[in-house]
Amino acid sequence: MNVHDNILGAIGNTPLIRLNRIAEDLPCPVFAKVEYFNPGHSVKDRMALSMIDAAEKDGKLQPGATVIECTSGNTGMGLALICAVRGYKLICTTNDKQSVEKVDILRALGARVEVCPTNVKPDDPQSYYSVAERLNKEIPGSVWLNQYDNLANRAGHYASTGPEIWQQTGGKITHFVTGVGTGGTISGTGQFLKEKNPDVQLWGVDSYGSVFKKYHETGVFDENEIHGYLTEGIGEDILPKNVDFDLIDRFEKVTDKDGALTARELAEKEGLLLGYSAGSAFQGIRQLAAHLKPTDVVVVLFHDHGSRYVKKVFNDDWMREQGFID
Repeated sequence: MNVHDNILGAIGNTPLIRLNRIAEDLPCPVFAKVEYFNPGHSVKDRMALSMIDAAEKDGKLQPGATVIECTSGNTGMGLALICAVRGYKLICTTNDKQSVEKVDILRALGARVEVCPTNVKPDDPQSYYSVAERLNKEIPGSVWLNQYDNLANRAGHYASTGPEIWQQTGGKITHFVTGVGTGGTISGTGQFLKEKNPDVQLWGVDSYGSVFKKYHETGVFDENEIHGYLTEGIGEDILPKNVDFDLIDRFEKVTDKDGALTARELAEKEGLLLGYSAGSAFQGIRQLAAHLKPTDVVVVLFHDHGSRYVKKVFNDDWMREQGFID
């Protein structure tokens, strides 16, 4: 029989889908790597499995132990699936700008969720980084995976996402575009693609309020750049070890408004109900269209499913409150 032993066997091998109506004005074809086909409905399933496998291999994670992770939601969901299958407890720390849907789903999958304030510095005792670190010290035998600095995150994409995209495009890819948060997706996938063809361009999409773009261009970590923003899952107020700035060719910032409106447009024109960051990723391509030529082949990675943003991006009242629609 052609079956998986458990739900984890369904991770990866997501489809590459050509974008049509929304990409009519672009000079070259754009293909979407649609990661909501993973069982946890996001790209984070890949690195969650990679981090758990690495922790088990290293002997850090013992049977029945508690896994701790700070997450904007999607990594937590991938971990929740794995912990359910393998018998681990899970505690997720997240921040209060994340959608209610994400928190509810995490709890439905058996995770304990600690919601922390967004607008505090990373080293503040209330930040979701600090709370995860504290819980790790308090709970004997627990493992804090720390997706930001855990290089198994990047390795998971090097082993799966990169080879899939290379095979699906027949090696013709010229540009890989994705939102950057922990940096694992762009760095792991990009490393594989550049080993196959050093001319492949890696474009990272960033948010206003994040430090990535300026740091990449100047080497300066400018705290004055840091402020709150609405887009979930991309941009940071820290420099995760998984972000390989030397590997990435360009960063492009996208506004909260443009990301939200483009996510809606992808649903209306392509039938793809996607998360907030997917709108930002495609908007980044639009803003950089002058750098593309007809012979290019662009692959954009869409992180997660729009069902997690029904009360935000896909809610007219919320959009009006932000001033994004009339």
